[in-house]
Amino acid sequence: MKICFINPPFKPEHGKFSRESRSPAIGHSGVLYYPLWLIYAAAVAKECGFDVAFIDAPAKQMNVEQTLERVAGEAGDAKLFVFDTSTPSIFSDVEFAGMIKERYPEAFTLLVGTHPSATVEETMGYSSRIDGIARREFDYIVRDLAIALRDGTALSEVKGLSWRNGDAVVHNPDAEFITDMDAIPFASKFIKEYLCVTDYVFAAAAFPSIQIFTGRGCPARCNFCVYPQTMHGHRYRLRSVESVIEELEYIVANFPEVKEVVFEDDTFTISKERVTQICQQMIDKGLNKRLRWLCNARVNLDYDTMCMMKKAGCHLIIPGIESVNQQILKNIRKGTTVEQIEKYVANARKAGLMIHACYMVGNEGETRQTMEETLAAAMRFKTDTAQFYPLIPYPGTEAYDWAKRNGYLQGSYADYVHEDGTLNCVISTPELSAQDLVDFCSRARKKYYLRPWYICHRIWNGLRDFEDLKRSLKAFKKLKQSVFR
Repeated sequence: MKICFINPPFKPEHGKFSRESRSPAIGHSGVLYYPLWLIYAAAVAKECGFDVAFIDAPAKQMNVEQTLERVAGEAGDAKLFVFDTSTPSIFSDVEFAGMIKERYPEAFTLLVGTHPSATVEETMGYSSRIDGIARREFDYIVRDLAIALRDGTALSEVKGLSWRNGDAVVHNPDAEFITDMDAIPFASKFIKEYLCVTDYVFAAAAFPSIQIFTGRGCPARCNFCVYPQTMHGHRYRLRSVESVIEELEYIVANFPEVKEVVFEDDTFTISKERVTQICQQMIDKGLNKRLRWLCNARVNLDYDTMCMMKKAGCHLIIPGIESVNQQILKNIRKGTTVEQIEKYVANARKAGLMIHACYMVGNEGETRQTMEETLAAAMRFKTDTAQFYPLIPYPGTEAYDWAKRNGYLQGSYADYVHEDGTLNCVISTPELSAQDLVDFCSRARKKYYLRPWYICHRIWNGLRDFEDLKRSLKAFKKLKQSVFR
């Protein structure tokens, strides 16, 4: 039996829409994330003996007609179609899935992702051509559904599935989170067979790069973060050190063109002991001389671990700083302190690690003064790169509930991005309008990136690191369109 996994087309005329970014959109710097969650589910299905087709429309900037042609050529006999989704594209995603259902009425159409997981009844109500939704972590749900369809067994036995039974929508019991993470096939092996690494861009990484997960879930409780709240929960479930190292060795052996690995775990550095073990293995096996890597790292990361990571080939860490106002950090349940942020930045510089700092405005307690304080701190920290974004509250998160409860949300899901696919601001508070937040982020980017220190810093770094120079030139080419606008 064949299963067709589809990352559907969305605004291809404007760029590559990145569904699995934490804020799905067409990025200013040309970023396109690998559709990793879809990849892992497809890899599980393939390992279980199913024939798999995988179509990533945004990666090739395919429109609807082109994608339908690919489906007809590669998966017209599929009995199960699995569609990736996102909040900004959900209406388009449902419409495209409906087109597939019209062409292949005997096949089962299944939506996956954060948005339908958080809005099951609502999403199922959009179209009768949607047969089901796999709620939350869906690797094994897709597998179990495929087995049921192949063998003709009851869909009611598939945990984690919501499905259409006549005019009713049936919600099966929740599926358990996957605990044996080593049982999940390597994303890199699937990528090698089905995708092209040069289609994907992670702006902070050398090009081309490859993204993998070494664990799922995040113990932090940030009220805005969508994946822990809607998909993978707050328990950090880990792959073994041996499994991670084996995949890195596979990447070195099979992707000679890949220059960097992105550990896309919500917070790779939760366990100091595990990070140290992975780093030591990378050093012992010489992987640190073959691959650069970067990761998400909370601001509680200590100096000694930073030094170990640097020695093992890490060149950049990504913290969610968000704000330097302690009350705001408390309001959003960030679980960090301003003192930690200050120490983190100083230690990273001392350890020789670059920082891509993430700042967010518009959270509970935000004022014009607190935004200016955050910008002043960002200028003072002088991290290698920085991003400034308004809060984007996604369904299923506490931030969304807060915004909706107080009447701060504007527009529909389609308004989460502009017509050109770039991020839009959908929140307006009594203190700050959506336009105030957008204007601040635009001004902050200009002030941050167009100062003489920063330009000299990037040139100096580029002279010492050619990959960094290429990355900077490419990012600036993309970024200037928004900065000067």
